[in-house]
Amino acid sequence: MEPSNGGGGRAQSAVRGSRRGGTRRFCDHRGVAVEAIHLGEPGNPRLRAVDSVRGFAGKGLEGDGRYFYEDGAEPGRALTLVEAENVEAVGLQPGATRRQVTVRGVDLIDLIALVGKRFRVGEVECYGVELCEPCTHLESMTRPGIIKELVHRAGINADILTDGTISVGDEVEGL
Repeated sequence: MEPSNGGGGRAQSAVRGSRRGGTRRFCDHRGVAVEAIHLGEPGNPRLRAVDSVRGFAGKGLEGDGRYFYEDGAEPGRALTLVEAENVEAVGLQPGATRRQVTVRGVDLIDLIALVGKRFRVGEVECYGVELCEPCTHLESMTRPGIIKELVHRAGINADILTDGTISVGDEVEGL
């Protein structure tokens, strides 16, 4: 049984790329890699960068005091991903969007295509639940107008299906 997509499935286009060993790598002509990982602490608006992190099925990323749920995460609350290119286009630094994993080399259409699909980030198998739209909290932490600049471009929310490690430099692959 596939996890619910939470009603947020926007574009369901096919993932581009070539088949290799039972997985499909996004945009083979570009390397799709984790560029940055950021974790938060309760009550602290600043995120800290880490080189790697353990993901736990149904719970989230170890050490993320904001979004690690010992009793289990709600659908789409275990992992967030955003494209580095979109972060740069609005003049923010990785982590400033409040997303945990920043990836480079995947275009927005490919990332949106992960909604409703299984994919792997490093060792961690995930399921794309919905778009992760910008919110007023993000705007209060950055600048007026950021919501409009990032609407439909602020990444995706995902569930973590298997335990494993995500590291800077890891590939993102469709399954």
